[in-house]
Amino acid sequence: MSPDELVQSLQWRYATKHFDASKPIAEDVLDALHQSLVLTPSSFGLQPWKFFIVRDPELKEKLKTASWNQPQLTQAQEIVVFAARVELGQQDIDRWIDCLGEAQNQPREALAPLVGMIEGFVHRMSPGEQHAWNSKQCYIALGQFMAAAAALGVDACPLEGIDPAAYDVILDLGATGYATCMACAIGYRSSTDHTANRPKARFPLNEVVEIR
Repeated sequence: MSPDELVQSLQWRYATKHFDASKPIAEDVLDALHQSLVLTPSSFGLQPWKFFIVRDPELKEKLKTASWNQPQLTQAQEIVVFAARVELGQQDIDRWIDCLGEAQNQPREALAPLVGMIEGFVHRMSPGEQHAWNSKQCYIALGQFMAAAAALGVDACPLEGIDPAAYDVILDLGATGYATCMACAIGYRSSTDHTANRPKARFPLNEVVEIR
């Protein structure tokens, strides 16, 4: 992808208000989008999240009632629910270190300085602070997911106008250790979506980006 093509894809994307439910996304495209979630960077690499892919029509209908009845919930091919770890414990740190050691073929002893740094950061936060921090990580994943969708010509709509607690109940997240942060609908825009061709309103680059 050239620089111009990247900018064009970001100009093309918008928060889709109506999807064409009859136009499916190819499985290889969906797989690539799901991989973009897996490949999202996170602080310390901890990946304090889980992504729930909702395709079931009955579940979508229930989520719609917990989303101000926004039509995207039932029109989109998939709803991705971004959920953050409620707390971060020693087991989460250990699991990540084991994963890192295996991927990079490093013994745990060699990773001891990193372990100490992570433990010092994580353990000084209260559970509420941990969840807030984890939720911020989910926004990194949302941004990467939406950029990947635009690059592949897939429409998306981020959804914060939802009832996260209701989502947790509908998706039965109570005992999972995760709680809903936000959602994102993906599919292809409907020809009847009158917002598709509205010009983007953005402040000029020289106001927003300052080079020093």
